[in-house]
Amino acid sequence: DWWELAACQTADPDLFFPISDQGRAEADVARARAVCQQCTIRAKCLDYAVTTRQAHGIWGGLTEIERQPLFASGAHCDQNERTAA
Repeated sequence: DWWELAACQTADPDLFFPISDQGRAEADVARARAVCQQCTIRAKCLDYAVTTRQAHGIWGGLTEIERQPLFASGAHCDQNERTAA
């Protein structure tokens, strides 16, 4: 299963679900993004989040706010595409 290959498997899950993306939580968002940057399945993760309309958390390096335009467009990420920040 693709999920088992995710770089976040060894990270604190709370890191990917910050209370906000401002203030003190900005550091958590940055740390989560750093994990995502190193992940070999980042595009698959983002595609899953968009396809299943995940409303919370950081998926594929994007916050829920950053994923909203993808929800609206119905976009899907190619496995080889690196659209996440």
